[in-house]
Amino acid sequence: MSELTLTIIRLGLLALLWIFVFSVVGVLRGDIYGTRVVSRSSRQSRRAAERPQAAPASGGRSERSGRGDRGGRRSGGNAPRSLLVTQGALTGTALPLRESGTVIGRNPESALVLDDDFASGRHARIFVRDGSWYVEDLGSTNGTWLGNDRLTEPTPVQAGSTLRIGKTVIELRR
Repeated sequence: MSELTLTIIRLGLLALLWIFVFSVVGVLRGDIYGTRVVSRSSRQSRRAAERPQAAPASGGRSERSGRGDRGGRRSGGNAPRSLLVTQGALTGTALPLRESGTVIGRNPESALVLDDDFASGRHARIFVRDGSWYVEDLGSTNGTWLGNDRLTEPTPVQAGSTLRIGKTVIELRR
C-alpha cells in the first residue's frame, strides 16, 4: 500500500474514534443530568398573561370562539374543546384540544405529559377527522379505555366522555 493510503486510513480511524468518544460523552451527560422537562402549565399561563384579549369580531364572536366552533358546528354542537384530568397524579389539570391533534403519554414532548407508570411514552391521540373528534390508542402496552371499552381503532368521542389511561382518568369537556 502507498503511504498516502495508509495516512488516509489512519485519519479515518482517528475520526471514527473521536466520534465514538463524543457519543459516549453525550450519553453519559444525558444519564447524569437527565432530560430537561419544561412545565407546560407555567408556560401556557405566562403566554395567556402576555397575550392581549381579542376584541369581538363582527357577529359577536371572539376570534378564539370562531376557531374552536368549526368542529362543534359540524358534529352537532357537542364537540369537546378541552381535557380535564379527574383522577390520577395530575388531578385538576386542564388542557385545550388542538385540531392538529393532542398526544397523551409519558413522553415529555406529549401535549399532556402523564406521571403514570401504566402509561406509554406516546399512549393515545385525540384528533379531528371530517369535523368529528376521535380518540385512538397509539399501540400502548396497557391500552386506552373509553368508558368501559378498550380502544382498538380510532373511535368518535363527545364532550362528557371519559378516557382511562393507567391510573389516570381524563374527561373531555366543552
